[in-house]
Amino acid sequence: MMNRTKIGTALLGFALFGGVLGSLPALAQPQSGPQSGVVFRNTVTGEALDVTQGKEGGRDTPAVKKFFETGENLYIDDKSCLRNGESLYATSCSGCHGHLAEGKLGPGLNDNYWTYPSNTTDVGLFATIFGGANGMMGPHNENLTPDEMLQTIAWIRHLYTGPKQDAVWLNDEQKKAYTPYKQGEVIPKDAKGQCKPLEE
Repeated sequence: MMNRTKIGTALLGFALFGGVLGSLPALAQPQSGPQSGVVFRNTVTGEALDVTQGKEGGRDTPAVKKFFETGENLYIDDKSCLRNGESLYATSCSGCHGHLAEGKLGPGLNDNYWTYPSNTTDVGLFATIFGGANGMMGPHNENLTPDEMLQTIAWIRHLYTGPKQDAVWLNDEQKKAYTPYKQGEVIPKDAKGQCKPLEE
């Protein structure tokens, strides 16, 4: 009987003490600064990717800074970047995804079906290129800089053959002006724009 009384008293005291604490203002907790920028996540695991890792360079261009902050790829319809993106895609992606992104060993990238729905956005596609995915899609952060990845993404988007309304990476103005790649199309080596020609 004595043990029950002690337990009951202890519970009552705990409840009262908890009630008092419950009415006190919460103690200040350390706050982190407001989060800015895009958090890139692994396509398969969802873990945050550390975009400071990988191939040196290509992180300080205005386009990469803007992309890391907002997720907007400034290279999407820039001919000089498409020229570079075509070359980067040919060496890094076409072996698995096909010359026209029609799909080979890897899935097609030129229609409106995406193995990973997150790849409908440039942030998602960047995360897949940077961090890899399932199957043979390994990370490409050791052989492409973030700036080169954005140029590659611009080329992949240029190869798109699906309905314009599904091209969520294009704004309304870009959708109106969009014309998909036609086999045999050649972008001049001296195309003006944001991207310098790749070093050979």
